[in-house]
Amino acid sequence: MISRIDLRGAAFPEGGIDRDLLPRAEFDVEAALETVRPICEDVRHRGGAAVLDHGERFDGVRPERLRVSGKALAEALDGLDVEVRAALEESIRRARTVHREQRRTDVTTQVVPGGTVTERWVPVQRVGLYVPGGLAVYPSSVVMNVVPAQEAGVGAVAVASPPQKEFGGLPHPTILAACALLGVDEVYAAGGAQAVAMFAYGTDECRPVNLVTGPGNIYVAAAKRLLKGRIGIDAEAGPTEIAVLADASADPGYVAADLISQAEHDPLAAAVLVTTSPELADAVDGELKVRVAATKHRERITAALGGRQSATVLVDTLDQGLEVVDAYAAEHLEIQTEDAAAVAARVRNAGAIFVGPHAPVSLGDYCAGSNHVLPTGGCACHSSGLSVQSFLRGIHVVDYSREALEEVAGHVVTLANAEDLPAHGEAVTARLGGTR
Repeated sequence: MISRIDLRGAAFPEGGIDRDLLPRAEFDVEAALETVRPICEDVRHRGGAAVLDHGERFDGVRPERLRVSGKALAEALDGLDVEVRAALEESIRRARTVHREQRRTDVTTQVVPGGTVTERWVPVQRVGLYVPGGLAVYPSSVVMNVVPAQEAGVGAVAVASPPQKEFGGLPHPTILAACALLGVDEVYAAGGAQAVAMFAYGTDECRPVNLVTGPGNIYVAAAKRLLKGRIGIDAEAGPTEIAVLADASADPGYVAADLISQAEHDPLAAAVLVTTSPELADAVDGELKVRVAATKHRERITAALGGRQSATVLVDTLDQGLEVVDAYAAEHLEIQTEDAAAVAARVRNAGAIFVGPHAPVSLGDYCAGSNHVLPTGGCACHSSGLSVQSFLRGIHVVDYSREALEEVAGHVVTLANAEDLPAHGEAVTARLGGTR
């Protein structure tokens, strides 16, 4: 069901792991650009009518208007299952507890007497948060996007989620209920590239935003890439992925269950086990056969586990295993080894790390308090998951007295002349009695 890559002995590369040796889903955002470009241009020129037209084309339904009414939001919350509401409220509470601690404070540094630089953290004014539809319903993504934006102090939060034919052109009612729980009353029935373009260019109903965050399919990712610059973006999210670094002490049932949990998302989802134990690998294979056959979404899980993006990687030592997972830079990385906390502390590249046998990825998906909007496709080697910082901008405030400027003026003039930009120096000397 899941292929093997044997890197034991001489097979382990002497110069280190090349990330191209490791399994990865094919996700060609560049190729998708030419598909989304005309959609985005159409929205730019025709506004809301274009968003509705493309929604009807791709989602098979045309809502009466893009913006969801307050009445529909209230009805969705009233109709929410009591247990689902309690679970969402607990998810929100835990996420707020974690994200509230991330808010940065302004820092003023006295460089010289009379000269200070303050780094001031300012939230973006308006954000557009994308919540996908497709194969599953993601109220948890509403929580993960909205909570850090609110804790950052963002002034205006708008949510877009694809219209659903079975719900009369509205987003899924659980999505709407989650928005209502969080106090978000600006919600749009729009999905795909047209939703990102709506946020970027604005329509009669939706003002343009400064930043767009949230996961989506390849066309959402391509629209983000295309419109980056006009809007800020968090990341170009690809298919979800899990890596598990395990030794012989790991429970094969736990490992198999966790690989399946991420494979459940999508046929392109990646599940990678890196282990020093061939016996564990064999036991996990056995557990997968039993568990996949009994689970609800076995077709997409089988496709994901059997795809080229998933594999079991055999290594000789945990040091080699750490090299592999650092090269892979997984969205989600579980450490199921002896002394798991110490091993986890050595990891450099991962979107989120789950330590030990009782911290499965699904805990982080919903109720750990961490954020589940994380870098995919190996981007965890240079990018972070969504947080309060994603919605903040650092602004340097420079405050110098005449005396402090005079003390450093010579150096400024010297550097200005070295760069053949004499007017830069003259902007200083003009203040100190120099020639105009």
